[in-house]
Amino acid sequence: MVKTVDGNIGRFVLKKDREKMKRILSLISLSLLICFAVNAQQNGKISGVVIDAKNIAISGVTVQVLNSNLSTLTNANGAFEFNNVPAGKVSLKFTAIGYASVVKNTNINENIGVVLAETNLRLDEVTVSAQKTDEKILSIPAAITAFSAAKVTDYRIQNTRDLSAIVPNLYSSNPGDGRNVISIRGIGTTSYDPAVATYIDGVNQFGLDTYIASLFDVERIEVLRGPQGTLYGRNAMGGVVNIITKQPTNTTSGFASVDLGNFGQQRYSLGIRSALIKDKLFFGAAGLFNKADGFYTNEFNNSKFDKLHGFLGNYYLKFLASDKFALTLNVKHNENRNNGTFPLAGSVNDALENPFKLNQDATTQMVDNLFNTSLTANYTGNVINFSSQTAYQSNYRYYKQPIDGDFSPIDGVSIINNYGNDWNKIRVYTQEFKLSSPAASNSKLKWVAGLYGFYQKNPVKQGTYFGADAAFVGAPFPFFTSLNTNTGKSYGVAAYGQLTYALSEKLSATAGLRYDYEHKKQSALGEFLMDGMAPAISQNDTTAKASFKAFSPKVSLAYAITEENNNIYASYSRGYRAGGLTQLGSDPSALPLVAYKPEYSNNFEIGSKNTFLDDKLSINLTAFYIRLTDAQIPVLILPDAVTITRNAGKLTSKGLELELSAKPVKGLSFDYNLGYTDAKYTSLQLPKDGETINLDGNRQLYTPELTSMFAPQYSYELDKNSRLNLVARGEWIFTGNQFYDLGNQIEQKGYNLFNAKLGVTNKRFDLFVWGKNLGDKTYIDYAYDFGAAHLGNPRTYGVTLTGRF
Repeated sequence: MVKTVDGNIGRFVLKKDREKMKRILSLISLSLLICFAVNAQQNGKISGVVIDAKNIAISGVTVQVLNSNLSTLTNANGAFEFNNVPAGKVSLKFTAIGYASVVKNTNINENIGVVLAETNLRLDEVTVSAQKTDEKILSIPAAITAFSAAKVTDYRIQNTRDLSAIVPNLYSSNPGDGRNVISIRGIGTTSYDPAVATYIDGVNQFGLDTYIASLFDVERIEVLRGPQGTLYGRNAMGGVVNIITKQPTNTTSGFASVDLGNFGQQRYSLGIRSALIKDKLFFGAAGLFNKADGFYTNEFNNSKFDKLHGFLGNYYLKFLASDKFALTLNVKHNENRNNGTFPLAGSVNDALENPFKLNQDATTQMVDNLFNTSLTANYTGNVINFSSQTAYQSNYRYYKQPIDGDFSPIDGVSIINNYGNDWNKIRVYTQEFKLSSPAASNSKLKWVAGLYGFYQKNPVKQGTYFGADAAFVGAPFPFFTSLNTNTGKSYGVAAYGQLTYALSEKLSATAGLRYDYEHKKQSALGEFLMDGMAPAISQNDTTAKASFKAFSPKVSLAYAITEENNNIYASYSRGYRAGGLTQLGSDPSALPLVAYKPEYSNNFEIGSKNTFLDDKLSINLTAFYIRLTDAQIPVLILPDAVTITRNAGKLTSKGLELELSAKPVKGLSFDYNLGYTDAKYTSLQLPKDGETINLDGNRQLYTPELTSMFAPQYSYELDKNSRLNLVARGEWIFTGNQFYDLGNQIEQKGYNLFNAKLGVTNKRFDLFVWGKNLGDKTYIDYAYDFGAAHLGNPRTYGVTLTGRF
């Protein structure tokens, strides 16, 4: 260190430092140039031929170099070729309609032969981007369930809600307003900060108000179970749902689909993907319109209660400047109109004894306008891969007229939030920079690192109106409004890195660490509005701030018993959900703007992933143990419909998971999974009526003890030339006992659901008749801790016609 009081000497020292820094930067630049030049000289080509089991060439096979922008199609002779491929070992993925996907490893200047088996003969080799690089699911030391585009269609996954129980230990439900609450392994939430993060095309769907639940034109869904804090950060304590939609290529393709069912269900979708300039500029657009008459009848006016309709659009524009650099603009929007939000019965008994009937005097339409856009820059180099994603999300949600707050025919309480588009419109900006090891490498080390930042603005203005029957809900007098204004702003930054090193040919170790910092600011103002009188201040305008930070480490060991087919692993990871500030409500015991702490979890997991019989059988086993501290307990304050959060507990969750897929003979396949979760609070103290109640030992809410799914499917070839097949499929889904309140008083016993479909399919079209909940089981899907309950869907059936070109 140099100390001086002379300004000239100081400037001279700084000048010398600048000159030294310039020389260092020049040396670094020169080193990088030399490194790039050396790698450029080592570039070569990869070529090959793709055939079927009868040695017949397959044209139109998509061949992709994983973790790069390189992709091509096989020609009429089944041949393909890549030029200017970086030196080292690369992974090639081969996909074609009617054939099982295959991943092959090769080096440059090699010519390889690939044999594809028909889809009904073997399982796909699945690749996922769960660790923010493309790799085979079998080699990742974590519990992951992946659904290909074909499986998304088989299961009729049209909403993230449909993932419930078809993924081990996953439960998803909603109270009828379209905002799904997902719990995995007993880690979930009923607040607007999720415990399971949802990503769509790489963009974090920041909260329950800004994510798009409807799904169509999906390429793949990945469900990562267990904390994913190292790579995904905040609010991924239970896991991550990673959704990837289909992107355009050089091949022009498209689809049109009509889906009709009982209860007035209609779903129309249309999409096209093509190259505007071959190998340079690509465009894709897809749209979905859906509507339904609803399941509930409102006895107050003898009309359908939950009619809805909506439109979802998804648009791509991709510019491939070179083999190494690509820009992708993605725009999504979703406009929903729901004429009966919150179709809730007053109690579980009312819901079960008088199913799909309710009695509410205040009816309205919910307007829900979601917008989501991102710009991604992706560079794949010889030395390093780099990507940048800038995203913006917004949602403007309001009720045109006041909505019923007491779920009854009395004029007691209604909720008002239509105060103009300056309010109740959430905006989120996110930015992520990611660096990773190159696609081609002979190194034993693979790595990924990045920076992430966000800014959120959340202005909420909501009034609770007490009408003529206010006395029935405990109000001192009628005809007044309690108006709460909560203005929230928050921002956060994070840095993360993860390394995987091959200790030997069979043993590899992974270590990762993430640092998150988050700052929140919230203002609260309470007003009392008596009809015909000037407003009075009930809570002075006040502001509070809070900051939170966390380290999220991860370590794992993976051992390949056989290189391609059998792996075992053990891992430790830490989960983190950000803290926050409580909103303003009318409950005097719940002070506004009190900070609650972050929630943390420690997760231990061991697992085994296996394929047998030439990829005809897949068996995955997982055991986990989770210890959660400073549990954030959401409490709904009525009649304001405001959720406040307290740190009030410790939770232990442990369990087992089994996933099995098989194709034992031609045309026959089945999937089976089993999940067991024992999630209990080892410490839980909650205030109630001025006292503290002890709920130690109670079970976690929204956590079935058992989930199970068995799905057999048989395909019979009707015509060999046109590849026309008759397909029959059945599904049995079991959801075990669970509770909807922390006091464990509101319970749904275990129940079975049966689904089926029958139809014909080939390369160009599908025609199916289908049915869900064929036994017409009546069950509680969602319930609030004060008793109001929402039922799962009754028996539904219909027909689907899809054309592809």
